Amino acid sequence: MARYVASRLVSLVIICFLITVFAFLLVHLLPGDPAKTILGPNYTPASHALLLRQLGLNKGLVAQYTTWVTNIFRGNLGASFLTKQTVTNALSVAVPIDLELVVVSQVLALIIAIPMALVAALRPNRLFDRVSTTSTFAMLALPTFVAGPLLVLVFAVKLHWAPATGFDRLSQGLGPNLKSVILPSVALAIGSITIYFRLLRADLIATLQEDFVTMARSKGLSTRYILMRHVLRPSSFSLLAGAGISIGTLFTGAFVVEILFALPGIGYQLVQAIYSRDYLVVQGMALVAAVAFVVVNFAVDFLLTILDPRVRHA
Repeated sequence: MARYVASRLVSLVIICFLITVFAFLLVHLLPGDPAKTILGPNYTPASHALLLRQLGLNKGLVAQYTTWVTNIFRGNLGASFLTKQTVTNALSVAVPIDLELVVVSQVLALIIAIPMALVAALRPNRLFDRVSTTSTFAMLALPTFVAGPLLVLVFAVKLHWAPATGFDRLSQGLGPNLKSVILPSVALAIGSITIYFRLLRADLIATLQEDFVTMARSKGLSTRYILMRHVLRPSSFSLLAGAGISIGTLFTGAFVVEILFALPGIGYQLVQAIYSRDYLVVQGMALVAAVAFVVVNFAVDFLLTILDPRVRHA
């Protein structure tokens, strides 16, 4: 186990190193002079020379990368040349929003998907199983950019249960905070519900055919006890792996929802920086987003190794 963890940590370090290299090259892969591209219409020879010194672009490529990585470890990810806001400050605003969206959406998805999968697997090909399977297919075909406006139309415009846009922080009260994130969280949870339901249902049906389940039934144990005690845990490893991938993806890929609901998360700010050609902000946020995705998947992979004895023994 120690050797396995050490090898995975080495892989994680190598991947993070490659991410820093590609993120660093974002500015240098721009056509022409990166400094001129960043300055845009504000270009003058004096400002160009000053920017070259500030970015270290007058040095060699290796020296530039070393300086950039050193600044990252010091917490300096650069600053916007348009708003003068540092990337670190922008992330301090964006990360809590993304975290809350991911947590609330995944809690909703699991609360809905797990009971549905348990009932459907217990009576496969019956009415509930067919209805739930068909409905999740329909949910899978419903893109987020369609689900979001529909939710706003029904629950914000017609029923006035939640605000259509904006974000209230926890410091403004738990109630207003939950109201501001519930609609975007539901929009994000729709796809996760489908994935979690189908993964768990398939594994539950397969586990219910195992010999140890037949033995438990022959002992007179109740169906509920067998499901919760003997079937759910060995059937949940695919669900856990799917959740890890979903969380990593949602953490950086929720920009459609963030744009629809005007939430200044990482995805929203990254898209705005791309539109405005604020390349240093794009560079810093892309680095953080990619590292976060890799770290989340590493954590889930490690957790699966601990929980699943088949993987652990292998």
